[in-house]
Amino acid sequence: MAFFDTHTHLDYLQRDTGESIEQLLSNALQVGVNKILIVSVLAQDFNFIQKMTALYPQHLYYGLGLHPLYIAQHSQHDLVLLEKALSEQRLNCTAVAEIGLERAIPELLTDLLWRKQCEFLEAQLYFAKRYDLPVNLHSRKAHDQLFTFLKRIPLAKRGVIHGFAGSYEQAKRFVELGYKIGVGGTITYPRANKTRDAVRRLPLDCLLLETDSPDMPVFGFQGQVNRPERVFNVFQSLCELRTETPEQIEQCIWQQSVDLFANGNG
Repeated sequence: MAFFDTHTHLDYLQRDTGESIEQLLSNALQVGVNKILIVSVLAQDFNFIQKMTALYPQHLYYGLGLHPLYIAQHSQHDLVLLEKALSEQRLNCTAVAEIGLERAIPELLTDLLWRKQCEFLEAQLYFAKRYDLPVNLHSRKAHDQLFTFLKRIPLAKRGVIHGFAGSYEQAKRFVELGYKIGVGGTITYPRANKTRDAVRRLPLDCLLLETDSPDMPVFGFQGQVNRPERVFNVFQSLCELRTETPEQIEQCIWQQSVDLFANGNG
């Protein structure tokens, strides 16, 4: 079997664990995680992520973006740096990521910072449109607001709502716009009924697998850093929820992932 972890912060995982990129990749490959997308959160991450990915271009891809959690730190100059990096059109730069909206933290919802979140999201969506890249989207308690932006600014390659934790109705709206739904550790928790029901009912060809490592640990590994190889645990939980065979699920999701985030090079 072959898996694509479509959302990681592998640079932060390496920082947190002290392990080499070679070791982290080797651990993933042992369970069939053959491709990994690394997404950025700050402009200062861009260069390191590019260098990390260049070491293993057959396995590692990256997205550049400015994460809404750090909206207070981002500057207009960071947007300039982002557009410059995206304009280079490097082969393994396959997304504008991680971008989106954050409404779960009250400190980020002042009039000033909420307006800045919206302005930075809009700017980055237009970058994705200009450079023909998909997006990898953060959306926490912001599905309705994010939907409005995505409907107003249509992208050729769409993208994924990463780490989706919401209802079937919310997911369905994004799917109808052409977006994929990122399936992560949330579905491994038996009490996550709403999200598990959504993932059970959605079309298989709109689902992608992810870990968000080192964050969002899967059930049974609470308190530990998350890792790309645990995408296999997410896959196992997904198989329990779906009616298709594991082989059908693996093949369909692999192809969707490769088409979106590996330029179709599977």
